Amino acid sequence: MSPALSSPLALHRFRPCSPPVFPVVSRKPMRWTSGIRCQTSDTDAPQTSSPTGELIADTEPKASPVMEQTNEAPSGAAGLLPELPTKDVNRNIAILSTLAAVGLFLSSRLDFGVSLKDLAAVAMPYEEALSNGKPTVVEFYADWCEVCRELAPDVYKVEQQYKNQVNFVMLNVDNTKWEQELDEFGVEGIPHFAFLDKEGNEEGNVVGKLPRQYFLDNVEALARGEERVPHARVVGQYSSAEARRVHQVADPRSHG
Repeated sequence: MSPALSSPLALHRFRPCSPPVFPVVSRKPMRWTSGIRCQTSDTDAPQTSSPTGELIADTEPKASPVMEQTNEAPSGAAGLLPELPTKDVNRNIAILSTLAAVGLFLSSRLDFGVSLKDLAAVAMPYEEALSNGKPTVVEFYADWCEVCRELAPDVYKVEQQYKNQVNFVMLNVDNTKWEQELDEFGVEGIPHFAFLDKEGNEEGNVVGKLPRQYFLDNVEALARGEERVPHARVVGQYSSAEARRVHQVADPRSHG
């Protein structure tokens, strides 16, 4: 053998190399060994100390905070929302509504409460109306006449409006005192409204149930002193004047 091969150093130098062996390291959960950590709440998380005195943070996952839903409006939007009415406001509204309804009811009752007797009580006597130099409206009526009673509130309203300019006369056809006037004005149906100028001459007449405007237009024409009334001869639904013969009474003392 050659000297090189017999040398121990030479044998060590040319020994075949074996593959490297790496130590096996087991995986363990990572742990923080810092003594300072951030807290997200006022309550500190539990901590433990290692044998070496180091603080070890608890690595268990924490539940994230959940925002609770509330019915409270944001403070910035509170001023934008309309204020709801209080009990006092609702009570005042109810009282005002009640008073308005009562007033409307009483007003309608006062209008419809006007009767033929009320009109006759304030009517001017026929003879006086023909002598005071004012135009005159003569109404022929009867207490049993349905149309006469129905038109009484409208007649009353117009009379209140023009009573200082026009005379209003009521003649009851049941009173035999007015037989001559019934023939003179040709009364066949009632209510019969005769419109006379200041000299007592008839300018026109309206008979029966018609819109109030017809009556009002004629009265306005008399008040202005016009020679003719706009509705000189108009006939609506009326009651027959012949029925008066059943109800006739002799009362010369009454102008109605």
